[in-house]
Amino acid sequence: MRPIPRFGTLAAVALCLIASLSAQKLPKKPFAPPLMTHMPSAEVETGYLDDAPYRIDVPHSWNRSLVVFYHGYSEGPWSYHPTHPLLDHVRPALERGYAVIESGYSQPGWAIDEALAETESLRKYFIRKYGQPKESIIIGSSMGGLLASMSIERTPKLYVGALDLCGAVGPTYESFNRRFAWRAAFDAYFPDLLPPLVPPPSSGYPEPPAETEATLRRIMDALHTHPDSALALRNLMGLHTDSDVAHIIRYITFIVPDMQHKARGNPFDNRNFLYTRAGTTSTAEDNRLNDMVRRYAADPAARRYLNDHYTPDGHLTKPMLALHTSYDPLIPGNTLTLYDHIVADAGYSDNLVQKYVHRDGHCTFSAEEVGAAFDELVLWIHAGRRPAPGLLR
Repeated sequence: MRPIPRFGTLAAVALCLIASLSAQKLPKKPFAPPLMTHMPSAEVETGYLDDAPYRIDVPHSWNRSLVVFYHGYSEGPWSYHPTHPLLDHVRPALERGYAVIESGYSQPGWAIDEALAETESLRKYFIRKYGQPKESIIIGSSMGGLLASMSIERTPKLYVGALDLCGAVGPTYESFNRRFAWRAAFDAYFPDLLPPLVPPPSSGYPEPPAETEATLRRIMDALHTHPDSALALRNLMGLHTDSDVAHIIRYITFIVPDMQHKARGNPFDNRNFLYTRAGTTSTAEDNRLNDMVRRYAADPAARRYLNDHYTPDGHLTKPMLALHTSYDPLIPGNTLTLYDHIVADAGYSDNLVQKYVHRDGHCTFSAEEVGAAFDELVLWIHAGRRPAPGLLR
């Protein structure tokens, strides 16, 4: 199992739950029986189901309830090792007596369709083998947070609640278009430093190459050489350091072509994006940027793909507690704001609560913090005691 990279303000060596391998179509796995491993706290089953790796942990003192875990975006194939401890994002549930299941998905990248279908297949497999749980709760981190909200919206009868950790929750077009617009701004300040943001249709929109340290160094060198442009980008993106800017731009340089490849066209559009910066008392730099940035139009069919993967309907009929760090350079804490409006418009605002912890970085929660949030969610589900929004104490 891959550890959670720590994306902090000083050293963001990797994005949350992003593997180091390049995205690729995974080959079919030959049939092999699952591996059963006896661990001090649980019986662990690992194997492949529907060409997706999976892991099941059943604690020795099982409380007959289940946690379904969705991991986040991964550039490369996911894998599980039965003797490795569970991630901090889900281990507290196991320690509280819950069985835990998690699919590694058969495809990397923005694997929304695969993640939902293969996790549901794994849930049904678990029931056939281990029995019907008393109740099931979802935990999802990063992209998995979006999958958690999707699962509640689409299949509410299967779950009693969800814990969203640093989730990319809300309309995908909103967060992805913003990132696309940021890369266009970077290109305006540093033209021809990175590959074209939108390749010609004749390219066929191939799979993206892997993120590399060479790309990161090239971006960092440019920012250090032009501190005024670096400051403008930090203010535009709401980031604290040049290192954060460099890591986010490198990530965007991977994920934009990944989405273009999946959508078979360019789904992004910055024609109506007005570039404004926080922390400035002058509009001169904003005017200059808006005048010089290149504008791109989305391909209608590709835009439909982006909207379908995923635009929420706000029918959050079960409790969902969202937890964020106060500074997250990858998925800002205010990401949930638009989803909150959608949920309120649908009439389910009482089922959504956001809390935060005092920490920098993407998904950098401690196991103790996740456990405290999980306890609040369980109390909400069983006793109807809705958590107070705000600081997790």
